Amino acid sequence: MLFRRLVVAAAVVVAAQCPIPSVAARTVDRLIVTVADNPEGVQTYTLECHPAGGSHPGPAGACDRLDATTADGDPFAPVPAGARCTMIYGGPATARITGTWAGRPVDAGFNRTNGCEIARWDNLVPVLPGAR
Repeated sequence: MLFRRLVVAAAVVVAAQCPIPSVAARTVDRLIVTVADNPEGVQTYTLECHPAGGSHPGPAGACDRLDATTADGDPFAPVPAGARCTMIYGGPATARITGTWAGRPVDAGFNRTNGCEIARWDNLVPVLPGAR
């Protein structure tokens, strides 16, 4: 019984020394999304997540998509060097995403010039607009 009390007391002391992050201390993820060469012309949006906001037309859905793709890896990673991509042209649209995501700087370019780039773009819809 004494041993059990000592273990519980030690756990309380250790827990008291571990900082618990507060909601106020959490960094807001903020991205600038610029889409060009599409039918609507150049569009620039801000996207803030945690909480969702900014001038993006659908911030909640975009943040949810980024959270989901981040769980699978880096949503901004380029197509790997040497990847075999189908020679499908998805249109002239280009995009650039800059800012901060998950505490890391982001500067990623997107296009629709082949199957790999189209898949990479489509993976981030609704952060990026769907192809028309």
